Parts: sequence; structure tokens; C-alpha cells
Amino acid sequence: MDPQKEARTARDPGAQPPASQSQTPKEEERRESGEAPAAALGEEDVDASADGLWELPVEPAERRPECSRCSRPQKVCLCPFLPVHPLHISTYLYIIQHPAEESKVLRTVPLLAACLPQDKCKVKIGRRFSEERDPELSAVCRKSGTLILYPGAEADNLEEFILDSPTYPSTIIIIDGTWSQAKDIFYKNSLFRLPKQTLLRPLRALCSFQLQHGAQIRLSKEHLLKNGLYPKPMPKNKRKLRKMELLMNSVKI
Repeated sequence: MDPQKEARTARDPGAQPPASQSQTPKEEERRESGEAPAAALGEEDVDASADGLWELPVEPAERRPECSRCSRPQKVCLCPFLPVHPLHISTYLYIIQHPAEESKVLRTVPLLAACLPQDKCKVKIGRRFSEERDPELSAVCRKSGTLILYPGAEADNLEEFILDSPTYPSTIIIIDGTWSQAKDIFYKNSLFRLPKQTLLRPLRALCSFQLQHGAQIRLSKEHLLKNGLYPKPMPKNKRKLRKMELLMNSVKI
């Protein structure tokens, strides 16, 4: 190559180096499209671009229209399948609903409430209840005609209770939640251990039906500890260890 021509090429400001030597493919694309290279953007330009993003309008999420009676989206409203008029019942229902159940998709509690007179069905949402905070619920739990639907060692069959009792249950308390949520509510609120427990026979039928269709038996942690079958080592975390010790002591009692 002619030395003079080579020198002119080196001094020519318009000369572009080969892309393979000094530019990446992305930089080559920016050059051909006329975009400014990333290195040419100063910190002020970057900050200005970022600030502009915060100024963009944000559209609020629109909730689907809900039915005022069953509280379900109007497209999947179940009111055509519910009683046209509230059912006439003599028993009062108190539904103790765990806060996490309020936003569940199925939302069965509004369906039940829609089928009953408003003065016969009351829904109370929360985890903890006391005589001071809810004297009305406390008075209900202390009535002799109040039952609570909860399985346990001291629970009775509802049919037998009705046959043995001279009067029909005046109030039934129902805990709405998962098994662990219902258990937490039942044992951490002394008020709910005052009424008579029921719901043994339906629970046994439910468990039998599930086992017949492939469900697996899962033994509770209490059962495993009581029978010396707990397979895991004791936790090292102090809080978890303390919780395990309390559970073991309750099993021994």
C-alpha cells in the first residue's frame, strides 16, 4: 500500500474503522440507523430519561362488575341458582371468617348469606375475639342453645344432639377458613370453646370419600410427636424450637 495513501487514510476524519475491529454489532446497528451511541449519552441525559418515565400516566386497574347479591363477577353470577326469596329458618348463624378468606375467588360465605334473612346470618371477620371487644359474640357463646361446628375429641353428632336436646339449637357458629386457619381461630379464642361441638359424622364421611378417591393420609405433627414418629431433627432456630417444645408439652398433657 502506498505510504502516502495510508497516511491520508489515517488522517481522514471521515474514515470509519471496520466494524469487526472497533465496533460491536449493536454499535454498528446504531451507526447505520442514525442513533447516538450509548457512550455519547451523558449522566444528565440518562437522568432526564428516567425522570420522564415517572411522569407517564398510570391507568388504574378496573375491577370487574360484581353482583350486589352474591358478590361474584356478573359474568359468573350464581344468583339464578339461589333461592328467589330468603329461606325461613329459626336458627341464627354466626360465621367467623378468617381475613384471608374474604378475598378468595369462590367466596362461599356471600352465597350463604344471600340465601338467608339478614337478621339470621352475621359474618364477623378476624382472628382474635374477646369479651371486651365483642360482648355480643361473647353472650352468644355462653348461651346453652349455641353450637359450634368444629371436629374434636369432645364433639358430638348433630343428629344425636338434636334427639337428646329438648330444644332445637338457637345459634350455630361456623368458622370459615382452611384447616390450619380454623384451628388457630378455635384454640386461640377461649370463647369458641364454650359452646357444644358438633360435626363428627359429616367429617368422617368426607374423609372416607376423599380416601376412596386417592387422597393420602397425612398424620399431624401432634400425632407424630405423641407416638415418637416425628422424622425430622429438632430445629436450631430458637423461636421454632420454643414452638416445638410447647407443642410437645401440649401433647404430653
